Amino acid sequence: MDQWDRFIETFFNSTVLSKYAPSILEGVWVTIELSLLIVIVGVVLGTFLALLRAYENHFLSFLIVVFADIFRAVPPLVLILIVFFGLPNAGIFLSSFLVLFLVLMLILAAFSEEIIWAGITSVDRGQWEAARSTGLGFTQALVWVALPQATRMAIPPLTNRAIAITKMTALGTVIGVPDILNQATTAQSFSGNASPLMLAAIAYVLLFLPLVVMSRWLEHRFAWRKA
Repeated sequence: MDQWDRFIETFFNSTVLSKYAPSILEGVWVTIELSLLIVIVGVVLGTFLALLRAYENHFLSFLIVVFADIFRAVPPLVLILIVFFGLPNAGIFLSSFLVLFLVLMLILAAFSEEIIWAGITSVDRGQWEAARSTGLGFTQALVWVALPQATRMAIPPLTNRAIAITKMTALGTVIGVPDILNQATTAQSFSGNASPLMLAAIAYVLLFLPLVVMSRWLEHRFAWRKA
């Protein structure tokens, strides 16, 4: 067996691939489900917190800033391990899927809040004054005038951050979430062959490459002018 045959046997073993492809496909669906939930809930929560912060309640703003700073500062894996292994000592038992969702969702919410807040504060003061002069209240001006402009400016960085967070679903393998990486490493352990890991890598590329391309398009689409 020459080197090329050895490479094929190690990373593209057809017998191993056909045997473990179904389980890795199951992991793909788990990853997709997690990613969608994390992005939808995280962005919505982050936007809501940014809107609350706009009311300039000092105590509430302080709590939001503390939340955002903590969840942006602590490594995701540390938070996952603390929640998964720490909460049972307090009598709170959560599934590994729910732990991974909560941690990554809150991290994305923290980043989303800061990104949306930066967009809100960058809206020209004249826009606020024009909206208020037409009879709109503060909440109406915030929701119908400032937020759309802030969202437009926030789309490129928010998209990049969402992709970065959703790729962290692979961290769930340390607490037993049956995602792509968990299924692949389990298959690799049983087969003694690296082909499942290669299949997992291909699955990640097929899953996230379209999102990366879309984020690059959004950067060019919205970077050329300020809303």
